[in-house]
Amino acid sequence: MAAIHQFSAAELTAAYAKKELSPVEVTKALLARIEACEPTLNAMYLVWAERALEEAALSEQRWHRGEPRSPLDGVPVTIKDNIATAGAPTPIGTRAIDASMICGVDSPPAARVREAGCVVLGKTTMPDFGMLASGVSSFHGITRNPWDPARNTSGSSSGAGAAVAAGYAPLALGTDIGGSVRLPAAWCGIFALKPSLGRVPIDPPFLGRVAGPMTRTVDDAALLMDELKKPDPRDFMALPPDPEAYAGRLARELRGLRLGLLLDMGAGLPVEPEIRAAIEDAARRFESAGCVVEPVDPFLDEELFLGLDLFFRARLAAQLQELPVERVAMMLPFVREWALASLRASALELARALAKLFEMRKRCHEVSNRFDYLLTPTLPIPPFAAEDLCPGNDRDRPFSHICFTAPFNQSEQPACSICCGYTQDGMPIGLQIIGKRFDDLGVLQMARAFEELRAPLRPWPMG
Repeated sequence: MAAIHQFSAAELTAAYAKKELSPVEVTKALLARIEACEPTLNAMYLVWAERALEEAALSEQRWHRGEPRSPLDGVPVTIKDNIATAGAPTPIGTRAIDASMICGVDSPPAARVREAGCVVLGKTTMPDFGMLASGVSSFHGITRNPWDPARNTSGSSSGAGAAVAAGYAPLALGTDIGGSVRLPAAWCGIFALKPSLGRVPIDPPFLGRVAGPMTRTVDDAALLMDELKKPDPRDFMALPPDPEAYAGRLARELRGLRLGLLLDMGAGLPVEPEIRAAIEDAARRFESAGCVVEPVDPFLDEELFLGLDLFFRARLAAQLQELPVERVAMMLPFVREWALASLRASALELARALAKLFEMRKRCHEVSNRFDYLLTPTLPIPPFAAEDLCPGNDRDRPFSHICFTAPFNQSEQPACSICCGYTQDGMPIGLQIIGKRFDDLGVLQMARAFEELRAPLRPWPMG
């Protein structure tokens, strides 16, 4: 039998049903895994060992009675810092927020995994306010990549990505407003889905902000999505409930599908050669299965990304002005100064920035409507140093490496990242698959098909 930390969620519940494993046995093993790896990775800011064992014992009783709450009953999960979870503080990765404040109520994603009977092992790390695609935080410190602890996880669901890759739990909840589940999925070699905006209820909702599953397999992500997409009245931007199950419906005929291959967005960093080669290889594998792959010309520009940058600077600056000056002084200076630079912008400039977000959205849809799905790199570069905040630590261009992910938050389209190969020095490379708005199941189906098409993955890191 494989080590328990190598089991998928689907494999765990199959073992529970056969009484080959128990939720308590699994929880103990994964808590030991966390204890062994955390001194290196720093992916968790809160571990609920005693509470998790209590939840596991209750799940074990349900399995013995033959009454599991869901197909994920007893499966361990981690939850990202900024997903409010009853009994835990929500510092949002920054010392600027008072971490003594304890949440009394679960946010919708946390509530759904509890209702499903999942065992919550604890909370994972993120950078300050989620405004870095890096694993560096003034509150949590540096989160490191399990494939090479000297390298970055990306972010902002940095701890979630590292935790899944290292085998802390087969399931993780992350959030994504510019790539924050897909980026760490790419650099940590796992799978993550950014659902259509509103598919997974969240609180509070915001433009482009979603919660999504981070897992090692597409099957596990589908199982988790079936729980997460259940309705919650707190999300006033939620889509109508989707009662159809995703799990068990991932088979897909590929022949005849039209795929757009996008290797240049027209802005951001250029795609490095070995990453380009891996994405082109993925496209050829889809072609071998009968898909029609066509190149896509760049359709965005630097001005649109500058508008996106200014909008999010101003959004954070408005939050910071609500905090005591002494608290703001405690956050990462890089993020603070990036945000406060927006105070020099006029109201007209901010209005134009918002208009650029809508233009970005329009162009994404115009291109997507020509194809069934788009294929892109998740990130154009391999992981930089763990201590770095962005490429070159350039505060004027902190998001130059997220040019392939952020636009599809604004267009509200579903997109995933799935491992499609490795760099010469052994770091994972992510393929992004983008679907039309509301086609979350289709993106999962395409990713599941790619699992069968791709070359075998390397063994997971850290044993």
